[in-house]
Amino acid sequence: MHITFLRHGRSRADDEGVHEGRYDAPLTATGREQAHRLAQYWHARQPGFSRIVCSPLLRAHETAAILANVLGLELLTDSDWMEFDNGPLAGLKHDEALRKYPVPSSRGRFEPFTRDGGESEAAFHRRAGVAVERLVQYEGEHLLVVAHGGILNAALRELTGGSRLWFEFGDTGFTTVKFNASRDTLLVLGVNQQPHLAADSVQ
Repeated sequence: MHITFLRHGRSRADDEGVHEGRYDAPLTATGREQAHRLAQYWHARQPGFSRIVCSPLLRAHETAAILANVLGLELLTDSDWMEFDNGPLAGLKHDEALRKYPVPSSRGRFEPFTRDGGESEAAFHRRAGVAVERLVQYEGEHLLVVAHGGILNAALRELTGGSRLWFEFGDTGFTTVKFNASRDTLLVLGVNQQPHLAADSVQ
């Protein structure tokens, strides 16, 4: 099966300079334009997606809805593809967050993200594993997953078995892999691709 992991377009939180995570910011006009450009790019090239799975958070769901509308695809919402739950940091300016919740010198993987809540690293990776396992039921298809940089990286680490790997994801950047579930092998076909943002991308 093929899986294309796509990060959402630019969100209002990016312009506000705040921690995102579970802060449910919508796309900006720029973010919607990025999604429309990608939709037109794929419409012209027909990559063969069978369905779209997306996070319910606004910035991802809006991106996915634009793509589903143009490409004529089924859109499935799955809460396990939500971004890391950063607890009280969601929506805080970076300097305010650092003042209220200084970065600890160490944090166990089973400890909550802050003293006032948030997801532990272990819980985050368990959730990513469950989300990936749910994708595998669509063996033989080409799935498009629209979500967030953190959870997409957690999913890719589950697939690769690499705990230290990090994949870059820009606005509407996508990474495509080919996964053989029976052999548990993964081929990475492209990372953080953004061809639709080139000036002549939809021609």
